[in-house]
Amino acid sequence: MYILGITGGVDRIFDIVYAPSSGLGHDSSALLLQDVNVVFGTEEERLSRIKHSNKICSSALMRCLNLAHINFSQLDAIAIYASEKFLNRKLKESGLLFPDLYSFTDCRSFFQFILEKEFGLLIDKEKFYFIHHHLAHTVSSYYLSGFEKSLILSIDGEGDDVSSMIIDANIKEFNTLKTKSVADSLGHFYLKIIAFLGYKDFDEYKVMGLAPYGDPAVYRDKLSCFYELLADGDYCIHADRILELYEVLTPRKLGEAFSQVHMDLAAALQEALESIVFHVLRHYQALTGHTRLAISGGVGQNSSMNGKILNSGLFEEVFVPSFAGDSGCAYGAAAYVAHQLQPDLPFKKVTHAYWGTPIHDDEVADALAPWQDFVVIGKLRDRSEQVSNLIIEGAVIGWVQGRSEFGPRALGNRSIIADPRIGSHKETINAMIKMRESYRPFAPSVLVERVRDFFEVPGKQEDFPFMSFVLNVRPEWRDQLPAITHVDGSARLQTVNKEDNPRYWELIETFGRKTGIPILLNTSFNNNAEPIVDSIDDAVVCYLTSGLNYLVVGDYLVTKKDWGNEQLAKLIVTLPKAAVLNRVDRYISYTERGFSHFLTWNYDTSRCYPLSDVWYQVLQQADGLRTLQQLMIDLGFEAGQQNQVFEELPSLWSDRLIILHPENAAL
Repeated sequence: MYILGITGGVDRIFDIVYAPSSGLGHDSSALLLQDVNVVFGTEEERLSRIKHSNKICSSALMRCLNLAHINFSQLDAIAIYASEKFLNRKLKESGLLFPDLYSFTDCRSFFQFILEKEFGLLIDKEKFYFIHHHLAHTVSSYYLSGFEKSLILSIDGEGDDVSSMIIDANIKEFNTLKTKSVADSLGHFYLKIIAFLGYKDFDEYKVMGLAPYGDPAVYRDKLSCFYELLADGDYCIHADRILELYEVLTPRKLGEAFSQVHMDLAAALQEALESIVFHVLRHYQALTGHTRLAISGGVGQNSSMNGKILNSGLFEEVFVPSFAGDSGCAYGAAAYVAHQLQPDLPFKKVTHAYWGTPIHDDEVADALAPWQDFVVIGKLRDRSEQVSNLIIEGAVIGWVQGRSEFGPRALGNRSIIADPRIGSHKETINAMIKMRESYRPFAPSVLVERVRDFFEVPGKQEDFPFMSFVLNVRPEWRDQLPAITHVDGSARLQTVNKEDNPRYWELIETFGRKTGIPILLNTSFNNNAEPIVDSIDDAVVCYLTSGLNYLVVGDYLVTKKDWGNEQLAKLIVTLPKAAVLNRVDRYISYTERGFSHFLTWNYDTSRCYPLSDVWYQVLQQADGLRTLQQLMIDLGFEAGQQNQVFEELPSLWSDRLIILHPENAAL
């Protein structure tokens, strides 16, 4: 039986977003189950290259079907991550604002229309199954945990008008113990406060990394006024009081340096979140007697909180998948339907999330060949031996192997890797490669059989494959592991199992055999303007536009040539499908009018990027067929205009405002 789970928005990639969020829409994804086995799963962002895409998951969905060699008619069910009652109400509310939605009286007809518009097929409405948002979250953790009996905590911003849910799970019997309304959303609580730190949606994890630099005691009393702990594990949020933070600071502006005030506020916020969650968990653990906990939801991706829960001893085992956020609901919704339609299906504990796009060894050379004007491509005789030597010599390497990871974590198949003993790597990778804040920490990947040698691991739990927990580095190793040890002596670790990822395990083992430390620095392979790379072309582009020393794809080592304008001119220019070009004619003073050009995105019109006149003309003419040189000739650009094009190209390419690729690249 084939069950497809989908999450995210309903707009096509070139559509202007019109539907209100309702807590849904972001992190579009698709995942296909055959009975209990994942055939394929990926976020739409990996394919569309739109971070946290709120578009319809069309590319991800089609890849699910293509890799399974099936079509829509062979699907037994399509599972959607919100309840039918909730969606029907939201559809009616939206109809008051958007006339195009008047004609839809129910969400089944609406999704039938959306999929027919995108794929040209009329799908039987009875194939649609609608699963409560937080039920999809809870299933995405509990079904994969291997636990028979467990307490489940689902906690996020909102979904189905609920912000959190506590469930007492006994095999397939779920007893909902408590739900919390959106008014008491911890996700929204965290988000409203980080706005004072200059952060917004999807930046929450950055604040988690900033918090260890601060002292929570400084603003503990102030933040304690924003929430109240009640009897029986309950709490309430006083969101109206958060504006009192203006008494402490004015909101940090984009690009402004972080002060100690910002760090102390981040520390107090992290402590407040943990205090509330612990208050809830202590009550329900005592009530149920459960010794195991499964966590899901966007707030469940707070790995510092998860590490403290594990260290507390409140539970013997804690499970958090790497896809605890909304993208993971594609699995949760599909798995719930699969078990409802086939009650005898067993649970299957999962120890990895390598469910995405496969890269096969026999396709690597052909995929790299079109980029030969820019890179030297060499075949590795002994991948682990040679790459480990490069890492020991100080190289920072883009590492691409096998199937990409489902979820927001790079777990060794689409990773940037380096020597954890070299402290300067932290600054180098943040500034020259990731192009992000200097305080941000990096994760260690360690052989699972050696985890206790280097990290303080409580209890019996030793397997941490999803990078979901922050634990302490053993004191005796902190000075020797400066690139992965955070300011408070902690690290968000990933254990690597030979069975789940033999190539990554072998590389770490080889590095460990030579250095005595079987650990690599691991961070996601992308810069700050894009999602994690998925394809070989994605990897090459990120490599060329960053400070990475080498790229390893399969058994091939890629190094940069000394390329320049001559090579860039041969690349084909394409405007991203979600981009919108604008030419503005407006007054620039009381008496004078002027023209300006800028690029924005149809899913977020607040993000505007100024364009010069020459690049506006290039992108207006870009058709995905002509090279940059051909476009400049056709536009009649003189030498000065061509020089301006080349001067401005690197930043446009690095910011992913343009797409460049060789003529014969396989896109």
